[in-house]
This record gives sequence, structure tokens and C-alpha cells, in this order.
Amino acid sequence: MAVLGAGGSGLAAVSLALHGGASVTAFDSGNPEKLLPAVGKFAAKGVTLICGEAALAPSGRFDLAVISPGIDAGTPIGKVFEAAAEELIGEIEFANRLSNIPVIAITGTNGKTTTTALIDFMLRGVGLKSIAAGNIGKAYSEVVLEGEPLDWVVLEVSSFQLETVVDFSPRIAVWMNFAPDHMDRYKTLEDYRAAKLRLFERVNDETLVISKFEEGFEFPLQSTFSAFAEEAALGFEDGMIVDRSSGRTFDFHSGNLHGKHNAENVMVALAVADQLGLSWEQVRESINAFEAPAHRCEKIAMIGGVTFINDSKSTNLHALESALAGEEKPVVLIVGGKEKGLDFSSLNELVSGRVRAAICIGEIAGNISKDWADFTVCDTAVSVEEAVAKSLTLAETGEVVLFSPGTSSFDMFRGYEERGDVFRKAVTDRMTA
Repeated sequence: MAVLGAGGSGLAAVSLALHGGASVTAFDSGNPEKLLPAVGKFAAKGVTLICGEAALAPSGRFDLAVISPGIDAGTPIGKVFEAAAEELIGEIEFANRLSNIPVIAITGTNGKTTTTALIDFMLRGVGLKSIAAGNIGKAYSEVVLEGEPLDWVVLEVSSFQLETVVDFSPRIAVWMNFAPDHMDRYKTLEDYRAAKLRLFERVNDETLVISKFEEGFEFPLQSTFSAFAEEAALGFEDGMIVDRSSGRTFDFHSGNLHGKHNAENVMVALAVADQLGLSWEQVRESINAFEAPAHRCEKIAMIGGVTFINDSKSTNLHALESALAGEEKPVVLIVGGKEKGLDFSSLNELVSGRVRAAICIGEIAGNISKDWADFTVCDTAVSVEEAVAKSLTLAETGEVVLFSPGTSSFDMFRGYEERGDVFRKAVTDRMTA
């Protein structure tokens, strides 16, 4: 058996394969010097990791090749092993073939991580044994290897992971939303959407499908949700999540989450509860106690009646759009970062209605200011700390300072986590000043 990729997913697949008695060789076409630490990790398991150009010339054939999600099957190493193995599958498919634990799988462009964590938290809150895994936390293979007796695995599944599924069919499948992203991997937007929709290609009579309300979603649905579309089965009215068929309500504002997009995440959790025969009253306490993962519309503080929200995970325009659309109060927005060809003018209408002032940072700051200056107050800052200082002079009592960059952070930071940590510190420093 061959495992492609020297990262955490590949290492987990190797461990699971060895546990099953397979003979395994690992391959990664990356720089051999940079992969030296990984070579040691694989060697500790008794597995050879073949690196660099040598990984593109395997000797012999393999019964199975498991490819990590970070590797596009269309790249040279993917094509080589598509020919050199009887079957090429992904780590999600591999783990699922060796597991009998029922799965709740969640895909979409934005909101996957929060919703996955929320559902896991909700299930454990009512005494079920559950774990969140996949594109969040542990690799699915690691969960299967550990062999813990579980009632559910809640999987966040990305388009990358879904490209290589074959028979994977979860008990509950969730479609969060869809918007342009990862266009450095996909030739067209249709290709990206098709990869995500592979989650639903193997639904059967036992599969329960929950979807954000969309015209033309062709798969059989158990429930729909939306904080904006009146046609959805679960909606949002005056701070309450409403089941439009029964009249049941759930007070969203009684919990720790913030924004209408998070109300949609709670709707998904409630829809899952319905499918599992759990009443909304049974799950109310755990849902209300749940706190958003760091950097995802995370409440940081309130200073002088102004709420500060850290949404540093906003690395694309749809994430920014969702965060803005979810706000019910006027916004002072801190926005910007790396220039990667995004058209911020596409949000002009939403910004003009929601954003009272924008403080622009990063490589793209000048372009955003130019796009938005005609309908909102625009300023620029050379750092996140300066942006926070300026936001305090602009925001008024009852308003929200939203840090939602809408693009990646690599012009200023190592990643969105570091960027969000800097924002959090800048805000908390102001509290103690």
C-alpha cells in the first residue's frame, strides 16, 4: 500500500494501515531537505518515506494508494499513483472503509468548523459519545485507529477531501453554503462546487440531508435553513430561530454566539437534533453554553458600550459578506490584507447599508478605500494595533467593531491565527490602558 503526503493526514493513514496489517510505503514529492523531520516520524513507525523526484518513480505496483487532501490528484504524483495502484482514494474514504461509527458530515465554503464543533458539543452535552474530526482536530483515520466506542463522528469535510471519496455516505449530510474560493486549485467555479457536491452523490434512503435554502439544490432534503430566505423550514425572526412548520422557537441571543450566520449554524444543530429524536429543550443548555472557535466571529470584549468581534478566519469575500450580513447593529469594519485579486466592490451594496466606517489595512487597503469611499467613511492603518486605536475613536455606543479582513494575511502575518491573536491583544490592551 502507498500513502501520498507527509503531513498529519498521511501519517494518520499510515498508522491505521499498519494497524490493519498492511505493508506501507509513503511518498511525498516535496523538497527532501524540508521533509527530513517527517522522514524521522515515518521511520519511527517502521515506514520508509520516499521524497522528492524519487517519489515520482515508484517501483512495482500497489493494491491501494491513499492520497492526502493537500495533494491534488491531478498533480504529477497523483497521476503517477493513479497508474501505479489498483485504486487511488483519499484519507476520508480509507478511514470510512474501516469504521462502522455513524457519521455526520458537514461541507460548505464557510461555517463548517463552527458548526462541526457546535454539533459535537451539543451531542456530548446530552450524554452521547461524539468526536469532531476530519478537517478539524484529528484526522478521521486517527479516530478510527483509536477505536473508542463512539455514538457519532462529526466530520468537517473540505472539497479537497471529497475529491477522492468513492463509497463514503454519511448518516447525516449537511450543505452549509457555497461561494468562490480555492480557485488556485480548481479551473472553474463549477469544478469547485462539483467537488463539494460529491458528499451527496451516494446518499441513500438512510441518509438525512440538511441544506441551506438554495434554489435548485437537487438532492432529497430532510430540512432547510436560512436566516434570510423566508422559504426555509428553519428561519430567523427578531432574534429567535423559528421552525416554520411547528411554530417552535429558540432564543438565539440567550447563547454565546454572535451574528445571523452563527444563527444559521445553530439552525443546523437544531435540525440535527430533530433527526436524532432530541427535543430543542434537551439541547438548549449545551447550545447556549457553546462558544465560537477562536477567530470565527469571536466576541473579544465590550469597551464603552462597543462590542469587539474577532473574525480573522475571514479569508475570502464570502466570509466577510456573511459576517457583515449577520450583524444587526451598525459596524465599524477593520478589513484588508493580502492582495489576491478579490473584487471588494462586489460588496458595495452590503457595505453601504451596514458599515458606518471602514479602517483598511494591508496590501489591498488603498483599493478598498477607493471602492468604498463614496458611501462610507474610509481610513487606513499600517497595523492592526493602529486600526484598533482608530476604531475606538470612530465607534459609538451600541455599535460593533468587526475585524473581518476578507482576504488572507500573508502580507503581514504567518496566518489568520496570528493575525487574530494580534487583534485580540490590541483590544484587551485597550481595556487595561
